[in-house]
Amino acid sequence: MIGVIEDSEFWISKDQFEYWQYTQLCIDVIQGRGSSFSIEIPMGVRFITQSRLYTDEELENLEPVRFLED
Repeated sequence: MIGVIEDSEFWISKDQFEYWQYTQLCIDVIQGRGSSFSIEIPMGVRFITQSRLYTDEELENLEPVRFLED
C-alpha cells in the first residue's frame, strides 16, 4: 500500500513498487474515457498520473509502505 485516496487504500504490486519507489506519484481523476481501471468505464472518468523523483531529504522522511502480507 503506497497511500490512501479518498479513504481508499491504494495498492501496487511489489514489481511496480521496485520501479517507482523513488518517485512521487500524484493521481487525479478527470472526465473522459480511460482504459480499463475499476472506475473508468462505468463512471466516465479516467485516472491521470503525474510523477517526479523525490529529493534525498524527502526520501529520508517517507512513511514505510505496507505489503499485502504485512
